[in-house]
Amino acid sequence: MARSTGDSEQVRYCARFNYLCLKFTLITYSTVFWLLGGFVLAVGIYAEVERQKYKTLESAFLAPAILLILLGIIMFLVSFVGVLASLRDNLCLLQAFMYILGICLLIELIGGVMALMFRNQTIDFVNENIRKGIVNYYDDLDFKNIMDFVQKEFKCCGGEDFKDWSENQYHDCSAPGPLACGVPYSCCVTNKTAVINTMCGYKTMNEERLSVQHVIYVRGCTSAVLIWFLDNYAIMAGILLGILLPQFLGVLLSLLYITRVEDIIAEHKLNETLLDGGRRKADIEFTSAGCCMCYPE
Repeated sequence: MARSTGDSEQVRYCARFNYLCLKFTLITYSTVFWLLGGFVLAVGIYAEVERQKYKTLESAFLAPAILLILLGIIMFLVSFVGVLASLRDNLCLLQAFMYILGICLLIELIGGVMALMFRNQTIDFVNENIRKGIVNYYDDLDFKNIMDFVQKEFKCCGGEDFKDWSENQYHDCSAPGPLACGVPYSCCVTNKTAVINTMCGYKTMNEERLSVQHVIYVRGCTSAVLIWFLDNYAIMAGILLGILLPQFLGVLLSLLYITRVEDIIAEHKLNETLLDGGRRKADIEFTSAGCCMCYPE
C-alpha cells in the first residue's frame, strides 16, 4: 500500500514538473516575441515619423516603416495573447494563440509554394512593382535607398534590366536635363580611380547592352537577387528556418501545453466527482445510523 502511494506521488510530481516546464517555456517564448514585437513597432513608428518629415511619397510601396509597423503590430498582439493565455491557463486564449500561429505558418508555406509554382508570374509581378517604384525614385527616399543598395551590392540595374529606368521622368530619353537617357550612379560599374564620376551612366539607355556593359551593370536586379539566393542556398535555408521554425515551435508548445492543461482540468473534475460521491455516501450512512449510532455495540 505504501509503495503504491509512493508511486502515485512520484507520477503526480513528474506530471506537475512537466506542466511547469511547459508553462514557463511558453511564457518565455511569448514574452520574448512580445518584447521583440514592441521593439519592431517602435522602430517602425520612429522611421515613419522621420519619413513624414521629408515629405516622401505617400505610397506604402516597399516602405520599410510601414512594413515594420504592420509586422510589429501583428507580433505584439499575437504574442500578448500567448503571454496572457500561458499566465492564466485560459484554454480559449491558448487555442486562439495556437490557431493564429498555425494559420500564419500555413499562409507563409502556401505563399512560398505558390511563388515557386508560378515563378514567371512572380518575377513579372516584382518587375512591374519595381518599375512603379522607379517612376517615383526621386520622391520616395525609402525606395531610393533600397534600390541604390540593391544595385550596388548585387551589381545590377533596374528590375528586368537597365532600360527600366526609362520609366522615370528624369531618365527618360525625351526628358530635358543631364539625367536624360541615363541611369543612376548606383548602376555604374565601380571604378578604382580617385575621382568618382557620378555621371558615368550618361546617355547609356539608347545603347546596346554589349557596348555599355563595361560602364554600367546591364542585368536586372530581380534576376541578380534570385541567382544570388540560388548560389547561396545555405543562407536561404537559414533565413527560411529563422522565419518558419519559431512559429512551428510556438504551435508545438501551445499544443503540448493545451493537452496538459486539459488533462489537469479532467483530473480535477474527476477528483471533485469522487469527493462528492464520498460525501454523499458518508451522509447516507450518518442518516441511516439515527440516534443509535452513539451506543456501543
